[in-house]
Amino acid sequence: TGEHSQQAAAGGVIGVAPGRDDDELAGELNLDPKERAEHVMLVDLERNDLGKVCEYGTVRVSELMVNEYYSHVIHIVSNVRGRLRPQKDGVDLLAAMFPGGTITGCPKVRCMEIIDELETVRRGPYTGSFGWLALDALDMNIIIRTLARVGDRLYLQVGGGIVADSVPGNEYFETLHKATGMLRAVAASIAERPAPSC
Repeated sequence: TGEHSQQAAAGGVIGVAPGRDDDELAGELNLDPKERAEHVMLVDLERNDLGKVCEYGTVRVSELMVNEYYSHVIHIVSNVRGRLRPQKDGVDLLAAMFPGGTITGCPKVRCMEIIDELETVRRGPYTGSFGWLALDALDMNIIIRTLARVGDRLYLQVGGGIVADSVPGNEYFETLHKATGMLRAVAASIAERPAPSC
């Protein structure tokens, strides 16, 4: 019954580069026509998804294209908010919002069909969701940059949004930047392990 929000944190990802000022990199990111167009498309998709379950006229963008800085990447982030219709609940909200448009792209259903046709390996938890649901609240995320352990193996999946204006090399390097923090954490953990005793 209260206001609900959806964060669009896709499109507009750039790797943090040694020797480069983060604000300079963020400025380049914010001025990139492809990144801006991709991000605005995703914000519109989130507005549309919230509009399915929110009161008419309450869906609004409370923050548009704000930079969030992480250890190895800078994201452009927007927040979309709306007031849930009285006859709707958290389950309705969850059904309207997932899978996340920032993962599927647009048009959502056709993009999911294409992903299913092209990807030969199932994603497992990657790009799924984790969170909690109560009678009066819901807090979910989209699982990205997360290690999944299956038996004695660790899996890390990363990806990027591909649009008509994408430059393949840039998208490839974006995925490497996204993986860097997790890979360094795993490497540090392995380095700190004591040597096996004989």
